[in-house]
Amino acid sequence: MSSKLAKSAVAAALAASLLTGVANAYQTGDWVVRGGIWGAFPKSDNLSLPLGTLEVDDGVTFGFNVTHMITPNLGVELLGAWPFSHDIKLGGRKVGETKHLPPTVTMQYHFLPQNTVRPYVGLGLNYTFFFDEGTTGALTGTKLSLKDSWGLAAQAGVDIDITPDWFVNLDVHYIDIDTKAKVNGATLGTVEIDPWVFGINIGTRF
Repeated sequence: MSSKLAKSAVAAALAASLLTGVANAYQTGDWVVRGGIWGAFPKSDNLSLPLGTLEVDDGVTFGFNVTHMITPNLGVELLGAWPFSHDIKLGGRKVGETKHLPPTVTMQYHFLPQNTVRPYVGLGLNYTFFFDEGTTGALTGTKLSLKDSWGLAAQAGVDIDITPDWFVNLDVHYIDIDTKAKVNGATLGTVEIDPWVFGINIGTRF
């Protein structure tokens, strides 16, 4: 996780903790919406090749999620985002780039739906599709393709009231994203991206 995003998350949490208000309690049938800045941080060493290690760089974008509360404690969330953009490096040098969208559905458990601070956890399924793959450097003139991915996703987060109607949200996902990479139709191997995805959001419910 980048130091700037980490500092922003800590600052948001501290600011919210200093404010008091009426609990924005969750009830059966509520819709909870959140939007803010999201960062995707892939693991290192995504694919080892004879010419070096293939790595996918971090990406930051605007993200959002929508949760429908089945009960005050149980919710179903859809995570979406403006496309993430990532540079692809081989042996430390940029050789390509791609964009992706990672819609993710999770079943959540909210521990304290009546409180001003409401932690939750979730488990679900991710589908990531890649597009706008491009090449540069050593791969200039070749065609790069990345296969779409299905994988499990785990989640933890917290909503912290700042007014009776609005709250700050901090959220983290771990997503299993593995994609088959091809250059000019020849398979390079499986790129294990497996990112941590962090979000800092403002939210409300209706």
